[in-house]
Amino acid sequence: MLDKTESHANAQFERRHAQTDREPLLDSHQAAALLKIHPRTLQRLVHRGQIRAVQIGRLWRFKASALEAWIDQ
Repeated sequence: MLDKTESHANAQFERRHAQTDREPLLDSHQAAALLKIHPRTLQRLVHRGQIRAVQIGRLWRFKASALEAWIDQ
């Protein structure tokens, strides 16, 4: 059985490990460059619901996998 200290250490390790498994998010300029389109065109596609994105405050972030899925359509 784990004591309280070991349990806390394991929980910290799991949080750090879970964060490293997440896919990095691209900003609008990086995403537009990946798609070889103008950032304004990318913004229009997001507002039309054609490309998935996450809005954080006033900024949009994109998963490369979502952009690749859009390309593969």
